[in-house]
This record gives sequence, C-alpha cells and structure tokens, in this order.
Amino acid sequence: MTGDSLWLVRHGETEWSRDGRHTSLTDVPLTEPGVAAARELGHRLAGHAFSLVLTSPRLRARHTAELAGFPNAVVDDDLAEWFYGTYEGITTDETRAFDPTWTVWTHPSPGGETAAQVAGRADRVIARACSIEGDVLLFGHGHALRALTARWLGQDVADGRLYHLDTGTISVLGYERDTPVIVHWNG
Repeated sequence: MTGDSLWLVRHGETEWSRDGRHTSLTDVPLTEPGVAAARELGHRLAGHAFSLVLTSPRLRARHTAELAGFPNAVVDDDLAEWFYGTYEGITTDETRAFDPTWTVWTHPSPGGETAAQVAGRADRVIARACSIEGDVLLFGHGHALRALTARWLGQDVADGRLYHLDTGTISVLGYERDTPVIVHWNG
C-alpha cells in the first residue's frame, strides 16, 4: 500500500447521461451544463498536487479532464466505461422491456463486458494507483468508477450498485489506518 488517496471524477453531463442512456463506446459530447461543471471541477481541484492523473479514453472524460485543468492526463484504457454491448444507447427501462430484472450489476449485456472483466480492469487501475507515492486523480464514468469503488473496498463489482454517482462530481477513496474507505463521496 503506497498510494495516499484516489480521487475520482465522473465526467460532466452529456445528453445521454442526462437521459439515462447507457453510454460506453459512443463518444457523446458534454452539454453546456457539463462543460460548466467540468470548469468548476478545475476550481475545486486547483492547488492540489497529484502524483498521477489518469483519464478514460472516451471524449467526455478527456474533455472533462482538459476543462478541469488537466490536459496532460494519461489515457488509461482500463478507465473506460463498462461496455454495454447491444444495450449501448438505450435506457434501463427499455432494456427491461425484454428482460424485466436486468441491471448491469447482476446480468450480462449481450455482446458486452462481464462483471469479472470490469473487476479486472478496476483492479489494474487500483494496483497502478497504489504503486504511486501520493494522490492519484482519475477521470472516468459512472458505472466503471462505482465498480472501482466496490473493488477498493474489497467488495464484488455488483456492490457498485450501492454507490450513486452524479456527473461532474469528485469523490475520494483513502484509508482509515490501513483499511480502505470512502473519504468523500459525490461532492
């Protein structure tokens, strides 16, 4: 355990995030409120020293990082959003029309990633962050960052369902003594 804390930033609002559409590979731009939120994140993060700044390869996360003052954030493919397969671009309600009990946390998405695959990516990000001395800043997505939080806490990826995460927010994972904890959430 080397890392100090892990700062999570969910990208600013997009039309699809606003409308509850599952967005993984589709590069949807930030809305005007999303741009404003990303700029505000920059004010809130200003003056804090990060040893490493990583971003998802998706445009919405990279753009949020740039607007927040981190144009040189390193792209890490492991921070990409959960791949929803054929459920890309549709809402949970639309998905439940043909699978009434579906959630990304408990059911596979046809042609998409499994929870085990997402756990593997989250674990790699955590290992990378923990190998760095100092705080690490991550720009990413709702489901992937919630899954990463569950893994940080030693939980199954499915427990990410317990952590609601708004767009354009900052959350901090850290330690209480040697125990991984949530220090700050959804601020």
